[in-house]
Amino acid sequence: MGHEIDPSFLALPLRALADAALARARALGAEHADFRFERVRSAAWRLRDARVAGSSDTTDLGYAVRVVHGGSWGFASGVDLSMDAAARVASRAVAMAKLSAKVIEAAGSDERVELADEPVHADRTWVSSYEIDPFEVPDTEKTGLLAEWSGRLLAADGVAHVDASLLTVHENKFYADTAGTTTTQQRVRLHPQLTAVAVDPVSGEFDSMRTLAPPVGRGWEYLTGAGGWDWDAELAELPGLLAEKMAAPSVEPGSYDLVIDPSNLWLTIHESIGHATELDRALGYEAAYAGTSFATFDKLGSLRYGSEVMNVTGDRTAEHGLATIGYDDEGVAGQSWDLVRDGRLVGYQLDRRIARLTGFPRSNGCAYADSPGHVPVQRMANVSLRPDPGGPSTDGLIGDVENGLYLVGDRSWSIDMQRYNFQFTAQRAYRIRNGALAGQVRDFAYQATTTDFWGSMTAVGGPQTYVLHGAFNCGKAQPGQIASVSHGCPSALFRGVNILNTTQEAGA
Repeated sequence: MGHEIDPSFLALPLRALADAALARARALGAEHADFRFERVRSAAWRLRDARVAGSSDTTDLGYAVRVVHGGSWGFASGVDLSMDAAARVASRAVAMAKLSAKVIEAAGSDERVELADEPVHADRTWVSSYEIDPFEVPDTEKTGLLAEWSGRLLAADGVAHVDASLLTVHENKFYADTAGTTTTQQRVRLHPQLTAVAVDPVSGEFDSMRTLAPPVGRGWEYLTGAGGWDWDAELAELPGLLAEKMAAPSVEPGSYDLVIDPSNLWLTIHESIGHATELDRALGYEAAYAGTSFATFDKLGSLRYGSEVMNVTGDRTAEHGLATIGYDDEGVAGQSWDLVRDGRLVGYQLDRRIARLTGFPRSNGCAYADSPGHVPVQRMANVSLRPDPGGPSTDGLIGDVENGLYLVGDRSWSIDMQRYNFQFTAQRAYRIRNGALAGQVRDFAYQATTTDFWGSMTAVGGPQTYVLHGAFNCGKAQPGQIASVSHGCPSALFRGVNILNTTQEAGA
């Protein structure tokens, strides 16, 4: 059902503060100014063996003014909700721009900040798709459900401990700029997770297995069965899967064909495509947090990223996507566009400054700040691998493999500072022999370069295999910022991928 913007947010002096700040910025000669007011409420609960181990509930409220003055950025933020205070924040932003201009001049640079054009979006409202705001559900009901689920797992043979957690966010945002755009938005998202731990009482060996349910842009209905996830079925099968994993043999290293489930493949997409196609990273403007990118701007239109069955989109519009918005933090409307088409690099993720700098006619809406105290930076959209409209089921992909592995669930990962050399593990791996699953194996990791890996993809599953997974905690920038992002994908088949035995590699 549809929701209205929270009246308590609308009751704040949003437009009056924006008018005061933008008027001061104009009077001081800013070429561009934008005002962003945010209220972000975040709450979390943690349970250990069905008992509450910790909780938090915080609200970040304030506003920010960003300007372009004399060809340089300026930024300042505040929390005082008076018109005079908003004007003073705008003055500080202009002063910061003037200081930045002197630093840039001293460094011998003549590069000016200019923004790509964007249509004016006046008095627009957008609310994400959810049914029940999790903050309207009593805390006792939340912890009670997590405790009940934990109890089910603890009652199963072989489960020694259970960790459970729930993260919830309710985000309100008001934006206005000197061009005339004004937007008011509301987003809800949550991330539930349970992990079962098994311990061998004789050897002391232990292992764990986690639920595959992804974080989503949904409400409380996601935990009650109305949000598209069968929690009862997953919790019922988890102890048996963990017991099988504990008894599984160690993998033989070598070359294998891989069928990778969406619950694992999303993370490889995130690290090797999502970050690599952020254009600020590809240009070298972003390097401090996680490196640059091998997919440099001169390769646009020519880089063979993967095989011809590889089609990847950037998307700010997917229903229930964690990076889905109506308008970004520069007043740009949400869009969907191609990043990789038929295996070739054809696009990037852009904000308005990078779009103008590199000759793109328009940003694709990738500016985001995680709080009113942070400046917007170019952030990842929902980056997703498209299914084959007539593609096979996961079982069909497995049936086409003689010697391989079927990988399910994300676990650890490692990738270099150019998003090129990597290795990933999984929650569980099944041997495939002659087109059929033949039990789990342990101690595995798949290793490749980005282009070799995606070039080895020979088939993608149909729409029936497509799932939207993702992360609550994508990090970028300095000072560091956190953003949530989803990645949809089907199951997919990769030929001849190198598999490591991690125990042997560690010298154990």
